[in-house]
Amino acid sequence: MKNSRRDFIKKTAVGSGALVFGGVIKGMSAASYARVIGANDRLNVAIAGLGRRLDAYFEPVSLKTSNVRLVTLCDVMERQRIRAAGEFAKHIDYKPNLENDFRKVCEDKDIDVLINATPDHWHAPGTIMGVKAGKHVYVEKPCSHNPKEGELLVAVQKKYEKIIQMGNQQRSAAESVEIVRDIHNGVIGKAYEAVAFYSSDREETPVSKTAPVPNGLDWDLFQGPSPRKKYMHDTWDYNWHWYGWDFGTAEAGNNGTHELDVARWALQVDFPELVEARGSKRHFVNDGWTMYDTMDVTYRFPGNKVIRWDCKSRSAYTTYGAGRGTIIYGTEGTVFVDRGGFRLYDRMGKLIRDSQAKGKEAGTALGGGGDMSTRHIVNFFNAVRGTEKQNSTIADGVRSTLLSHLANISYRTGKFLKTDPENGHIQDQQAMKLWTRAYEPGWEPKI
Repeated sequence: MKNSRRDFIKKTAVGSGALVFGGVIKGMSAASYARVIGANDRLNVAIAGLGRRLDAYFEPVSLKTSNVRLVTLCDVMERQRIRAAGEFAKHIDYKPNLENDFRKVCEDKDIDVLINATPDHWHAPGTIMGVKAGKHVYVEKPCSHNPKEGELLVAVQKKYEKIIQMGNQQRSAAESVEIVRDIHNGVIGKAYEAVAFYSSDREETPVSKTAPVPNGLDWDLFQGPSPRKKYMHDTWDYNWHWYGWDFGTAEAGNNGTHELDVARWALQVDFPELVEARGSKRHFVNDGWTMYDTMDVTYRFPGNKVIRWDCKSRSAYTTYGAGRGTIIYGTEGTVFVDRGGFRLYDRMGKLIRDSQAKGKEAGTALGGGGDMSTRHIVNFFNAVRGTEKQNSTIADGVRSTLLSHLANISYRTGKFLKTDPENGHIQDQQAMKLWTRAYEPGWEPKI
């Protein structure tokens, strides 16, 4: 039965999802489908990375309708594994395995699905490992640490025909789906510009200094694909985001990916032709934060379309009336959309429609989770089974993540970037050197 179940999952989840008509896979009768799916569609799941996103997985994993079994919890920090097991015990009535090594999770042939919630530098290499080992992978944003890794994700998905889905959960928000569909149908005329924004109150961070490796942390495995270095105080627990470029992708990758994804989705654009980024460290100038905390980026696309990214990591003033969201301008009106719903205005600024989300998804608070994340993960599970179309393919995730990378590259080089609107490649040789990164020997991601 186990082999039958695994064969069924393998055969039904081809490419970005098998063709489904009326809930039945094409070429299979309704009666046959019901018999096989009822007996064989349970997915064995592993979660790697048990930090601040852990709360987002309790509901989709424990829902009976999800029909999944949590086989393994994996993290390089011992206390994270123990904590995660204790928290999951409140939601499930069995005990998953606890594992330190991501690679052993990939080697486990009983695991069908991997949720990859590791730090940014592990996202693409770990996903590629999982796919090559026969897993379908849900990877948190940003799906890559650099643009080359994004290209590898698209290539590995095509080669191995596994489902890969990024955690751009607003793609599964009913209100966002509704208003973006209406924008595409002309509700605000021709949509020509979007402003994606994020404002938060991040505090001062310690100056990073060489320190002993914390008890229970496998520092070698934490670094994984990144070149080896000595441990620095306060690095492993979230502040890796702000201490250089070895592990994180700054705020553009950390949160900008979400709003830039909505902007790109609404405007129906793929790759820009010009990227202009201005970023600075404006707050706590002597603390440990080594990159910008304030950034303004303009992306220009073919068809005279524009996306702006307004980032204020450590200034919580809500310039646009919310901590995060996207404003889409059209020739006949404007839309404000965020995780709480949307507001539609006509050209004169009159409110035409106001739709607020019935559930709740975390906004600027660390970690997050909520109904939106649940829907997105359940959509992924069902795409693996072949019973739903993905709400966002990995190709979409890669394109949106690329916008974050291009902002960072423009900032790091101090240059405005001319890019190829066919693939996003940078036409400046010096800047193009940041298309990839240096890897620890033997850890280079390959397909």
